[in-house]
Amino acid sequence: MKKENRYYDISPRIVRAGQEAEIAIRPLFGHCSFTPESRYSLSLLPLESLAGQTGWQEPQALPFSLAEGVLRFRHHFDSEQEYAILLHRTNRGETRLEAEFRLYALAEDLYSRRPYKGDTHLHTYYSDGWEAPAYVAAACRKIGMDFAAITDHHQYAPSLEAIRTYETVPVDLRMYPGEEVHPPDNPVHIVNFGGSFSINELFKSDAYRNEVKAIEQRLTDLPAQVNRYALASCIWCFENIRVGNGLGIFCHPYWISNHRYDVPLYLTNLLFERQPFDALELIGGYFRPEIDSNTLQVARYQEERALGRRIPIVGASDSHGCERGELFGWYYTVVFAPSANLPDLIGSIKDLFSVAVEALPGEVGRAYGPFRLVKYTLFLMAEVFPQHDELCAEEGSWMLAYAAGDPQAAERLRLLQGQVRRFYDHLWGVA
Repeated sequence: MKKENRYYDISPRIVRAGQEAEIAIRPLFGHCSFTPESRYSLSLLPLESLAGQTGWQEPQALPFSLAEGVLRFRHHFDSEQEYAILLHRTNRGETRLEAEFRLYALAEDLYSRRPYKGDTHLHTYYSDGWEAPAYVAAACRKIGMDFAAITDHHQYAPSLEAIRTYETVPVDLRMYPGEEVHPPDNPVHIVNFGGSFSINELFKSDAYRNEVKAIEQRLTDLPAQVNRYALASCIWCFENIRVGNGLGIFCHPYWISNHRYDVPLYLTNLLFERQPFDALELIGGYFRPEIDSNTLQVARYQEERALGRRIPIVGASDSHGCERGELFGWYYTVVFAPSANLPDLIGSIKDLFSVAVEALPGEVGRAYGPFRLVKYTLFLMAEVFPQHDELCAEEGSWMLAYAAGDPQAAERLRLLQGQVRRFYDHLWGVA
C-alpha cells in the first residue's frame, strides 16, 4: 500500500466529473501532521490533460484552508479521469514533495456504482479441489472478494452448502449458487453462476435430448456435414441457465488439454458468432506455463469487439485449492454495480460494466475489458483495493474461525459487518 494511503485520510477520493467537490486531507500520525513552522502548497494535475488541450500544463495551484490539522480545498473536476494532487512542504528554505494523492472523477453512470471483486469459478473437495465449501468461501473473503460462487464439476449442492454454513451469521461476502456444467458428449465447459437450479441434474431426463434435438433442427444454416449437437447443447444450457436467472459463462476456450485446444476451433467460432452465452471467461485460471491461453483469449476478445460484438466478460481463478499456492486469487472479476445483490451483478456484467483482472504473485496487476473501465480499475488496484482487502481479510479470518467452531466468531463477525460499505461511503463522500 502506498505510504500516502497509510499516513493520511483523504475524502472523498471518488468525485463526480463536471462538478465541484470539497476534499479534506487529514494526517493520521504525528510524523505527517501539518506543523506551524512549515509552509504548504497544493497543486493539481489531470493525468489526461484538460479538455481541448493538446499540450501539457503546469500543475494548477489550489487555494486551501488549514484548520484544526485538516487541509481542505474545493475544485471543479472537469472531466472523467484520474487526478494527481501534489502536496509540497517548505521548511527552513527547503521545499520538497511531501505527498502525492490520487483522486478519480467519474461520470454519473459510473459514479453511482461501486466496484465489487468476485470469483465466479471455484472448486472444492466435492469435485477436484482441496477444501470444504465453507473454507473456500471464507478464504475468498480473506483475499478481498466481495462475492463468490462455488462451481464444482457436475455438482450444484456444494455451492448451497457454503451458503448454508454462514446463513445465520452476519457476513458481507455474498455467496451465490453455482456449478460447472458439463453437457454430455460436449467438450464445452460452462459455468452456471447464480442460477436457481442445477443444469447438470437436467441431463438425467429424457427431455434434455429431445429439446436439444429440436434446437438442432433449427440450425439449418450450418453446412450439412457439421455435427449440430454440440452447438445445440450449448444453446440449451445457456437458455436454461437464464430460466434460473443465472449467468451462463463460456469458460476457457483456449485451454490446451491433451495437446490441443479443449474446444475445437470451429465450435469456438460458432459460439462467438452466435453468442448464446451471457459472458465470456476472458481471464481464466491458468498456471504460469499456460498463460498463453489467456493471451489468446484476450486477443480473440479484442478481435470480436472490433467486429462490433458486445461481449460481457468475467475473470475467474478456476481454483482447485486455496492453500496450494497457485491460481487462487490470481484472477478475478471487478463488477461495477449498484449493489452486490445477484440481479445487480448479473445485470451489470451483461451491460458491460465489468473487467477481468490478472494478478499473478510478484507481478503488476493487469485489467482487461472496456478501456474506460480498465483505467478506473487500475486506479482502484493502486489506491483503493489494498485497504479494501485488509478489511476483507479480517472478516475472512473470522469466517474461517466460525467454520472451525470458534464460539467467539459469530460475535466478531457481527462487529465487523458493514465495514467495507462504510469505507466505500467514506471514499465516495457519502454522509
